[in-house]
Amino acid sequence: MADHNSTTCIFCAIIAGHAPASVVHRDDQCMAFMNLRPLHPGEFMVIPLQHIDHFTDLSDDLAAHIMVTGQRLGRRMMQVFAPKRVGYVVHGFGVAHAHLNVVPLQESSDIVSAKHIVQTDAGLRIAHDAVPLRSRSDLDADAAQFLRDQ
Repeated sequence: MADHNSTTCIFCAIIAGHAPASVVHRDDQCMAFMNLRPLHPGEFMVIPLQHIDHFTDLSDDLAAHIMVTGQRLGRRMMQVFAPKRVGYVVHGFGVAHAHLNVVPLQESSDIVSAKHIVQTDAGLRIAHDAVPLRSRSDLDADAAQFLRDQ
């Protein structure tokens, strides 16, 4: 169960039953409920029952369990809401309690960074090329950092 003060974390309050949620799944490790501000109907999130702020701080087993739960519910989303794709997003902002957003996608711009939005004479548009390309040598250096001292 949540080991955090449910008055300071809305997700802990939901877990404890002190705040409302439209729950679609609950087990001994996680729960899933509908997002209050969905991009499209059917969007939900999966959270650990234990209060852990950063997704990267989850144990490998708990992270895997949350992802598998999101995947299984994502399959149900495909049946019920018929999106073209299902997207999975962990960005770590909003509520300081790890959560996996599972998003029904109708077009490629449904999950887009604000960095992709550019102003043109015709107004705002999505431009995936608005984020500069990194050089291969910079990408190789970044990759090498992952491999260093493992």
